Amino acid sequence: MHDDTLSIGIIGAGIMGERLLSAILDQSPPLVKVSGVWDPAPSAMERMATTFPQVPRLTDAAAIIAASDCVYIASPPASHLDHARATIAAGKSVFCEKPLAVDVDEARAFVESAAGRGAVNFPFASSLAVATFVDWIAQGAVGKTSRVTIEVAFATWPRSWQADAAAWLDGRQQGGFTREVVSHFLYLSRRLLGPLHGLSARAAFPETGTSERAIEARLMAGDIPVDLTGSVGTTAKDDHNIWMLEGDRGAVRLCDWSVAERRRPDGTWERAADALSQVEARPIALRRQIEGVVRLTRGQPHHLATLDEALNVQEIVEAILAGGATAAE
Repeated sequence: MHDDTLSIGIIGAGIMGERLLSAILDQSPPLVKVSGVWDPAPSAMERMATTFPQVPRLTDAAAIIAASDCVYIASPPASHLDHARATIAAGKSVFCEKPLAVDVDEARAFVESAAGRGAVNFPFASSLAVATFVDWIAQGAVGKTSRVTIEVAFATWPRSWQADAAAWLDGRQQGGFTREVVSHFLYLSRRLLGPLHGLSARAAFPETGTSERAIEARLMAGDIPVDLTGSVGTTAKDDHNIWMLEGDRGAVRLCDWSVAERRRPDGTWERAADALSQVEARPIALRRQIEGVVRLTRGQPHHLATLDEALNVQEIVEAILAGGATAAE
């Protein structure tokens, strides 16, 4: 590179690829520049040409890797590991969408070999709402922690805005709301409370060949119990979610991705004064994620979700979908 601005290449031009690309182009001042984008689908590349004509459209994944300091992998999950391996082998850094792979054993082997040169895009690592309730917790709003409750629900799956990717998002190999959505809240539990373990779970697959329609699980995050439920067709909302942490002095929760609330002594909930909608909060979190990518690529300490954290989440997700159990620690 002829300047100090790091270059990031993007593999996968779907919704997630477009979001990060837009965030990079909207930077002021720029922290990274885009070396190029590639997607195997001609229609996706045509859309890139129309929407982002200033961004180089490269010929394949190898070209993206060669042109970049860091590669953002936003393709469907079954392709993640091949791209990540090739990027690490080329001496570059990896910023990957979750999950790392569709096979837990292969993901585990990759994490062992990657030597910390990658991170995974769990935006709660950069969430202002999460930072708010972490401050509340530090101020004693919760007291001695007793449990976490995670609740997610969807009108349909995939969500309405994901219809173009329904072929894999509603398949059993790569898709389902547990991988796509629940994983974020499991990551949050893991980041705040400790390793995930001690799972008992069941998942319902009432429709042949499609992803799960309901899950129930109980597990531990560190030494704190976590109760989890998820379902499709039980709400009119595209996306309903609550992550709640309770203790002997009160409770805090995260609602609909971006709203922090704390429970008053009378049982009512107080919303953070600076709460933002998800549409408003997303660009801020993406900017902070980009800052983390810069530090990752430069070999500096960063706040992004580590490969070890992402692997732990993936292990639990796949065990939930198998309806099985993990050993207590």
